Amino acid sequence: MPAGAVDRALLLGSPLPALEGSSDKDARGAVLIIAGSREVPGAALLAATAALRVGAGKLQIATVASLAPHLALAMPEARVLALEETEKGEIDPRSVDRLIEDAGNAQAILVGPGMMEETGARALILALIERVEGASFVLDAAVITSLRDEPGSLRACEGRLAITPHAGEMATFLGLDRDAVEKDPAVAGLRAAEAIGGVVAMKGGRTFICEPGGSLWSCEGGGVGMATSGSGDVLAGVIAGLLARGAPALLAVQWGVFLHAEAGRRLSHRIGRIGYLARELTDELPHPLGEHTA
Repeated sequence: MPAGAVDRALLLGSPLPALEGSSDKDARGAVLIIAGSREVPGAALLAATAALRVGAGKLQIATVASLAPHLALAMPEARVLALEETEKGEIDPRSVDRLIEDAGNAQAILVGPGMMEETGARALILALIERVEGASFVLDAAVITSLRDEPGSLRACEGRLAITPHAGEMATFLGLDRDAVEKDPAVAGLRAAEAIGGVVAMKGGRTFICEPGGSLWSCEGGGVGMATSGSGDVLAGVIAGLLARGAPALLAVQWGVFLHAEAGRRLSHRIGRIGYLARELTDELPHPLGEHTA
């Protein structure tokens, strides 16, 4: 199945929304990141840093109450919302009422990094989709797999949605064996895109970007070093940051996947093929972003 290449030529011909010299932070868009748990506290920080590194103007992070003060100190650029948490240290879905006003003021909402418990994740995302209008969504981790029995529920935000599964998450979401997804990730990605009415970044050594209707692009990965804990959280944050700036879902995913891979390529030359950390990816993001902007 032929796939268009996501490369410099494509990006120069499909630029991100311009940032005027006089733009303030409100003009650059607000992103709300709903993420983290007691066992995976750093995912929210990785995603949030990535969103700012690609130009989002305002940042809000919503996470479990036990983590919020620490995250606020680690990320002084953000407003941090402390949410009720379950006994297992996950975000309590009853916290959705606390989120509605802030979600309504955001251009992009990322839900999922660091969230591990599917039942609560499912209740939270369904409530947000039902009650928040206008914002674009990026879904990751347990939020994706929690909707395996009802992917069509995501069509409520058709045209404003991107998901970022790896092969295991996609296998769960589609009810397939992981081997089947890894054998033909493009087909799996296209099937999921059709089901949800949104853009799919089917992550792997070569990432496929899939749209409903069968449109397909691919981007060569940044190398084996990208297969490291937290790398996917960075990608999700990049896409959310670009959506906040006003990029449509497909454009945000194309640029996001490319910038993420390019950051990995740079680190592989500077540090080594393996051994660099996901948090180091975020420091590299502004460089390819500037170089590939006309």
